Amino acid sequence: MDKESKVNEQKETGKDFLIRRPRRNRSTAAIRGLICETHLLPSQLVAPLFVIEGKNQQTSISSMPFIFRQTIDLLLKEVASLTQLGIEAINLFCAVSPTLKNAKASEAVRQGNLMQRAVQEIRAAFPNICIMVDIALDPYTDHGHDGLVNEKGEVDNDATLPLLAQMAQLAGEAGADVVAPSDMMDGRVGYIRQELDRAGLSHVLILSYAAKYASAFYGPFRETLHSTPKFGDKKGYQLNPANSREALLECQLDEKEGADLLLIKPAITCLDIICKAKAMTSLPIGAYQVSGEYSMIMAAGQNGWLNAEETLVESLVAIKRAGADFILTYGAKTYAKKWRQFHQL
Repeated sequence: MDKESKVNEQKETGKDFLIRRPRRNRSTAAIRGLICETHLLPSQLVAPLFVIEGKNQQTSISSMPFIFRQTIDLLLKEVASLTQLGIEAINLFCAVSPTLKNAKASEAVRQGNLMQRAVQEIRAAFPNICIMVDIALDPYTDHGHDGLVNEKGEVDNDATLPLLAQMAQLAGEAGADVVAPSDMMDGRVGYIRQELDRAGLSHVLILSYAAKYASAFYGPFRETLHSTPKFGDKKGYQLNPANSREALLECQLDEKEGADLLLIKPAITCLDIICKAKAMTSLPIGAYQVSGEYSMIMAAGQNGWLNAEETLVESLVAIKRAGADFILTYGAKTYAKKWRQFHQL
């Protein structure tokens, strides 16, 4: 073989080496696990829970398979199950009776309301779990909007802020670790932080729904809380799904106002926002895999169109890969069971 042929052979061998290297790195489960870039632990998940009045009762939600509204006593059993799976955080939503809803959302700020009692009992039973509480008026208003509505039929941003702060204070006094304003009113993070500090609750964190888009994916959640707007929509205070710079601005403003954690929702349609927000701030970034995301995976699984558990895992890992430090998901329990099974715990 002449010198030129040997050089060409070496070049071809080198090309083959470079081409085949990625496949060699994927050749066995052990090697794939060794070099896995993204890890999502059950402790990085937050399980949303719905509480109702009464005792020993739970109601199913037609549009959210395997998710229930539960009375406090049953909720305690659910929390016990979650902690055994390694899930260490919950986010509490109150599904109050329609008879308690009114235009002023007075039940939201009543001492001894369902939210306070639920937090107190969960805290007493589970002193180490992280309890987050949703802060917004839509579960308590008879019109379904996240804020008070003025005589012109408009959501009144500034009139809503004191009520949000009162809700946050009630939650903190009951034992919540984190209050999570999901209302998207301007200035609410700073207002809540100020009032919490004045009340001696400076230890309570604020998880701001910093970039909450006006999304069609919230339908099952609104069915759960009977909070679908009776008129208009929420596009005047939630973000336009077409905009990204606006979302990043909201994140910057909430950070300046004193937010401890930032949340992006929905998750799967906002992977770019999660990634950009992660690069922009040193605050922890959360993502909410919302009800519609969860429900369409579960419904497709029930119809045999795909493997729901595997799809759920894949979607959650993608959210983590985009930059989320923690994820709120109705599939927290399902994921944790799969994780424990895989790791043989």
